[in-house]
Amino acid sequence: MKKPSLHVIGISYKKASASIRGRFNLEIESSKKLILEAKIGGIESIIVNSTCNRVEIYSLCNDYKVIVKLLCKYSSGTELELESYGYILKGVQAINHIFRVGTGLDSQILGDFEIIAQMRQSFKMSNELKAISPYFDRLFSSVMQASKRIKNETKLSSGATSVSFAAVRYILDNVTNLKNKKILLFGVGKIGRNTCENLVKHTSNKQITLINRTEDTAKKIAGKFKLIVKNISEISKEISKSDILIVATSSSNPTITEKTISLSKNLLILDLSIPKNVDEKLKSNPNIDLLDLDHLSNIADINLDKRKLYIPDAELIINEIKKDFEGWVETRKYAPTVNALKTKLKQIQNKKINVLKKKSQNFSEESVVEVGEHLIQKITNQIASHLKESKEFEEELESIRAIFQLDSDE
Repeated sequence: MKKPSLHVIGISYKKASASIRGRFNLEIESSKKLILEAKIGGIESIIVNSTCNRVEIYSLCNDYKVIVKLLCKYSSGTELELESYGYILKGVQAINHIFRVGTGLDSQILGDFEIIAQMRQSFKMSNELKAISPYFDRLFSSVMQASKRIKNETKLSSGATSVSFAAVRYILDNVTNLKNKKILLFGVGKIGRNTCENLVKHTSNKQITLINRTEDTAKKIAGKFKLIVKNISEISKEISKSDILIVATSSSNPTITEKTISLSKNLLILDLSIPKNVDEKLKSNPNIDLLDLDHLSNIADINLDKRKLYIPDAELIINEIKKDFEGWVETRKYAPTVNALKTKLKQIQNKKINVLKKKSQNFSEESVVEVGEHLIQKITNQIASHLKESKEFEEELESIRAIFQLDSDE
């Protein structure tokens, strides 16, 4: 049977607009269903990573088209759109890509480390659904290790680097008399919380109001920063009083429409949602300035050039950890045979010890075991070292199994 290969099937900000990416967005329940159906189809390892800037599926499979069909089945995207705007990576290319994504080198804003938290959550979900093999466990643990080291040992993440900060940066650069402006934040999920923290940290504004579908969640965030919370039933009233509206909801349909808004003064709306949660018809309103995630992400970050200087340092760390991972993969190829040989030699040793025990009452079992263990370790280490350097690996592996009569499943 053909051995499955590592594949990445994805679509990202590099080729696809926010609206196209939004069609491939997968909510948690849809992701779970996709993973479970993939498992039924015989795919042992699969992770779904659906974020603002990318939707990617990492899997060990023989036929990537199966994953493509599942992605389109559980999202609103089509195979034709994925073919036009997406990408399919395999083997070494896939490994390199996963490392770059997890360490912020492939992020829309260089050094954005929010992605590793999202990847960790995606890994956790697949692990709970028993869709993680030892290979995937080692690969993604290595990526997380690389991310942690880059964050601690380089300045790739110096300054604020997240999409949520890009929104706050825009407000700081473009809104005059900000202290006196009323800000309404609708939605306190991951991006909403980060935006809220950045607003409090980087502005002196004390007129920030939070609204969330689950009011208790908003109250927890508000309590931390001493902000105002309003019920979602008051959304229209609060918008009419606001100067800035930040939308970070996660609905599959617009949560802010022409019906929601009734105002005569100017309103700046920043839509941080994927898919877009603010109806684009609002752009025709002369009092509204509407910006989406793509526009905000393209804002030049003053720290970007500085961060680029640390890319080589980050790549050195990635290459070091990736080399360790590749060494582990190579070891896995011959480790079962070496372990089976070690077991076989110990069995031979134990049989001989039992014979010697019967022949002599003064027999020193401890000394013989010590010498035997040393020889067994020496022999198996030598064989492992030889196999590691062998150019005819498969043939020599089979020869060892045949010579020592090792069962294929030992």
